[in-house]
Order: sequence, then structure tokens, then C-alpha cells
Amino acid sequence: MRGMLAVFWKEVSDHMGSRRFLILFAIIGLAGLWATYVAAQSIRSELASNPDSRFVFLRVFTSSSGLLPPFVSFIGFFGPLVGLALGFDAINREMSEGTMSRVLSQPLYRDSVINGKFLAGVATITVMLLSLILIVSGLGLQLIGVPPTQEEMLRLLLFVMTSIIYIAFWLGLAILFSILFRRTATSALGAIALWVFLSFFMVMIAGAAADAAIPVNEGSPPELLVRNANLRQGIMRMSPTTLYDEAIGTIVSPGVRTLGPVLVQQVQGLIPTPLRLSQSLNLVWPQLTTIVALTLVVFAIGYVRFMRQEIRA
Repeated sequence: MRGMLAVFWKEVSDHMGSRRFLILFAIIGLAGLWATYVAAQSIRSELASNPDSRFVFLRVFTSSSGLLPPFVSFIGFFGPLVGLALGFDAINREMSEGTMSRVLSQPLYRDSVINGKFLAGVATITVMLLSLILIVSGLGLQLIGVPPTQEEMLRLLLFVMTSIIYIAFWLGLAILFSILFRRTATSALGAIALWVFLSFFMVMIAGAAADAAIPVNEGSPPELLVRNANLRQGIMRMSPTTLYDEAIGTIVSPGVRTLGPVLVQQVQGLIPTPLRLSQSLNLVWPQLTTIVALTLVVFAIGYVRFMRQEIRA
């Protein structure tokens, strides 16, 4: 335990002082503050005409005026890059410099090294997200003048927890690539390539596969269109990016009542009221558990690989 704490604090110090982390934090912070300012201006104009709106404070994080995406979109896009930047050279850099063999020659277990590095990355991600949320919340509170309710605070807390686990998945993936590849450039390019594939190309692959399996056109019956959309969505859910977007979109937007396509007759007569927090959690519980499971599996693979890896002086 003492050895893991030594590795943990050393890695936290390195992360907090690294230029790449500071640059990413500055980019996310500036983009998030600008998006919050633009969103707050539109919220203030809407409150002037409708002062009885509900969940006003959450809209600071989800609203967009068209100039910039909302704050949650910046976290979903830049969050994986933060995880990859913190972990792509966690192991192979010390291997190439020869410091890993000297570290392990001390009375220090191997599992203390990889556990300390992973937990240090998670702690750094937690500090970054909490700082951003507090800064954005302070700016939004000053601009719109509406304090958050208890349910809004709980939803923001769930948003932070889900984002930490999601970015930890990419951190674990980057550490795994750092163990598998000896060169830091190779591990970085491999991790970024997988992120690009799962985040962007998966959408095109899902659309092409769904259209090939269930061809549709403008004159297709609604049932066939729903089947095509369900298949496309099912393929896209193989990507953790889609799972995260669905989970966060439901948690921070109480008005979201379904995640799949529905027919018009299925929603006739329904009153568009926002869901309670428990109902939103029930809706995205499969997505949340899958993200947690993927994070644990990726870290477990890297853990086993590192424990069996041959390390020479």
C-alpha cells in the first residue's frame, strides 16, 4: 500500500505539471466558458418571456445557441483525448528510459506500479472535471441568477461520475497500448486511431450495415423504418462513445423519455413532462453498467499483461 501511494503521488505531480495536460485543460476550460456564456444569454432571454421554466440551471450545460455546441459536448469530445494523453506513455516511456527496471528493483510490487499509475490518472481526471463544473456553475449562476435545485445538483453529480468513468476507460485503453507497444509514438497513434474509429467511423459503418440488412427508402412502411433504425442504433452501441452520449443526454436532460425510435401512434396522448431522476437512471442503466464493465475489462487486460511482461535492465 505504501509503495502504491508513492507511485500515486509521483504520477499525480507529473500529470498536474505536464504541459500537455495544462494545454488540454486550458482548451476545454476556455471552450466550456465561452459555450456557457453564449448559452446563458439565450436562457436569460427565454426566462424573460417564461419565468416558470423548470430545470433552468441544467440548461447552462446543455443549451446551444447554434454558434457553439453545449458544454457536455465538449466534455464528450475532449474527455477521451485527456485520458489518452495521460496514459499513452505511462509504461513504455519508463521502459525505453530504463527507469522501470530500477523502480522494480526496489521493494515495490508490480501491481503497485500499475495501480498507482491508473489511480493517479483517475484522480487527475476527477480534479479536472470538478474544477470545470464548479467554474461553469459559478459563471452560469452569475449570468442567469437562478440557483440549482436539489435534483439538478444530483444530476450534475451523476454527470461528473459518469464522465470520470468514461474518461477512465480511455485512460485504461491508453495504458494497455503503452504496455503492448514499446514505442510511445506507436501507442499514441494506435489509441487515437481506435478513438477516431469508435467515435466517427462507427456511425458510417452502422448506417451501411443497417441499410444492407434492412433496405429502406422514402416509401417504406414505418415498421421497416423502425427496424432499420433499431439495428443501426444497436451497432452504434458497440462504441463506448454512443453509450456515453446516450447516458449523459438522458441524465442532464430530464425531458428525454426514450432512447430509441418510436412510432407516432405510440406517443399520441402523452403529456411531455420531464422524468424524475430515478426514471432517467432506469432508462440508461444498461449504458452506465456497460461503461463501467468496459473500463474494468480494459484495465484488467492491461494489469494481467503488465504482470506477465518481461522487464530487463
